[in-house]
Amino acid sequence: MSRVLVLRFKLPPFTSRRDPATVRKLDFFMRQTFPRRPLRLPWTFGSPVYFITFCTYRRRPILATHAIHDEFIRFCQNAVRDHNVFVGRYVIMPGHLHFFVAGDLNFHVGKWIKSLKQALGKKISLAKDHSRIWQEGFFDHALRSDESMAQKWDYIRENPVQAGLVSDLVNWPYQGEIALIDRT
Repeated sequence: MSRVLVLRFKLPPFTSRRDPATVRKLDFFMRQTFPRRPLRLPWTFGSPVYFITFCTYRRRPILATHAIHDEFIRFCQNAVRDHNVFVGRYVIMPGHLHFFVAGDLNFHVGKWIKSLKQALGKKISLAKDHSRIWQEGFFDHALRSDESMAQKWDYIRENPVQAGLVSDLVNWPYQGEIALIDRT
């Protein structure tokens, strides 16, 4: 049985939330209780396949366009050629993006995602206003088996149908496979 630590922070009576000392206490409490991002593994054994998801800021529906799809494919094809990074199956939704990615032993997921967001962001900025584009961070999951990869793929390829964007998953134009990622 695990024990759960419950932290409570109660403002003293007659304390304003705008008081600088109170703001510092609240900030410290929030950082201790709710870290900004999940911790990343500092190292992995071998070259894992990652399942990645990242979102637009407030899930703004700006990704499911031909221009973004073409830029994503271009970026991923260059990643294969220039950095030995392989993007497998993917689905681009209006407010988020799912894909599988694998690289060599020098592959750093965070730096690569940052570059991908910058490339897509430039394409978005040309067509839209210049407000914030991306939600901070991303979700990554190192896959442990082919079964895990198949389960994740079944989940993400159904996204357009579940969202009511198409009636049949084969009709969604913003999905595909750039490189075959074979885990064997």
